[in-house]
Amino acid sequence: MKSQLRVLAIVAGVLCSSIAFAKMDAPAAPASAAASASTTSLAKTPAVKKDAASAAKTAAPITAAPGGGDGKVWVNTKSKAYHCEGTEFYGKTKVGEYMTEADAKAKGNRGKACGKK
Repeated sequence: MKSQLRVLAIVAGVLCSSIAFAKMDAPAAPASAAASASTTSLAKTPAVKKDAASAAKTAAPITAAPGGGDGKVWVNTKSKAYHCEGTEFYGKTKVGEYMTEADAKAKGNRGKACGKK
């Protein structure tokens, strides 16, 4: 019985000293601050998403939609902007269609004039 009490006293002493030590290392913060700190640390984790996104960009280049060429422009139907053949976004936006530059302008789309090189 005395040995059990001694063990309990030692365990209690260790717990109290570790709690006191923990309080000494970190300044006391209100419970709401502690909760917001844990959510902020979770908010900092999207670095994985950035790495995955950059890996996806370098892994496989986006291929142009089939059907271009012959002096047609690629019209991004969402942004209403058109892209000339040979430019970065020609046939590569998520939504769009090929048409002549004159048709693109007539439908109210905007873009730089595509000249023959």
